[in-house]
Amino acid sequence: MIYPYDNSTQTRWDRGEFKVQLNQPNNPRPFGFCDGSPEDVAELLSIAEAEGAEDVKIHKKVLKTGREVWTLGG
Repeated sequence: MIYPYDNSTQTRWDRGEFKVQLNQPNNPRPFGFCDGSPEDVAELLSIAEAEGAEDVKIHKKVLKTGREVWTLGG
């Protein structure tokens, strides 16, 4: 499940409750968080297609903590 960015989800990320932070290129604030499951990937691709994006790629970066930052881009 994708959790949209707000103060409470940012706090949960800071506490380590989410495994993945979701970013967009050239935007300093994340747009959401998730657990990194295959269902999350499918949901992200579905959202991107609904917004008219084609051939969306997810660039994954693993942090020292084991959590990940995913940046969605073309």
